[in-house]
Amino acid sequence: MTLQTFSVLITGQIESVDYTYRYGPDWMPVAGLEQGLTQVASHGFSLTGPAAPLVWNFPIEIAFRSTNVFGWPQLVIAVYGPNSLGQGDVVKGYVALRLPLAPGPHTLYGDLYVPQASSRIAAGYTWLRGHRPEFREPHFVAGGEGRGVTAVRSSGCVKVTLHVVTRDMEQLGYAVRPAPPSIVAA
Repeated sequence: MTLQTFSVLITGQIESVDYTYRYGPDWMPVAGLEQGLTQVASHGFSLTGPAAPLVWNFPIEIAFRSTNVFGWPQLVIAVYGPNSLGQGDVVKGYVALRLPLAPGPHTLYGDLYVPQASSRIAAGYTWLRGHRPEFREPHFVAGGEGRGVTAVRSSGCVKVTLHVVTRDMEQLGYAVRPAPPSIVAA
């Protein structure tokens, strides 16, 4: 009997949120949560300088099965927080991180960004309402469609530590070697 699929197990934590995964048509989650939401935290007002980073240490774990590497999974993160009036949740940033191919420990950093209003009138309206523009579908940040015409602004950074385990990839012809611990910026 020949193998038809291989498996990838991802475990780790989002250290620094709402998350989900985006993956290709041949990929199927077989264990773990496909999406999650961390607790809410915010910085207090500081007159002495920049506030300390927020740390969630939110565990993530998911296992996938696939027949090929096309559509390798990405971790899609959306950070929410209170608006400028201290009420309601607004998007503070989005990022999509491609999960590492090589087995072993990895540290990923992703620059968060938020969409900008398309006109001054729209910007004024969103400011009055206390809500920023946001994507209807968070998976949008993991694809390339329509991204070239989307105005965004940088809004921070997120750190994710992961441990990747693969199984049966070599039997299907994929040469995946354990990598030394890596730090990747997206």
